[in-house]
Amino acid sequence: MMDEELENEIEMSAELLTLVDEDGHEHQFEMVDSSDFEGQNYLALVPVFDEPEQLLDDSGELVILKVSVEDGEEFLVAIEDEEEFKKVGDFFVARLEDIYDFED
Repeated sequence: MMDEELENEIEMSAELLTLVDEDGHEHQFEMVDSSDFEGQNYLALVPVFDEPEQLLDDSGELVILKVSVEDGEEFLVAIEDEEEFKKVGDFFVARLEDIYDFED
């Protein structure tokens, strides 16, 4: 019985990522979705905050990053192309609209 409880706990735990911005500051995110779209892998993330006040100040927008592979190593990059970002953003909104309340 104990193994079953542990397995359920693991399945319910969030996948957290710590990313470092251009200024060297660390930010923690929860991965809410990962999917291939038009032959490329993308992640949809939401910020994780230590203080409740920070959550109130947050815009509530998804952070969408592209998974890139270089020399066999994966890393996350911002989507620079506006058209690509809009298409991928719309894709994730459609996938996640039953879970999250998105505003236009």
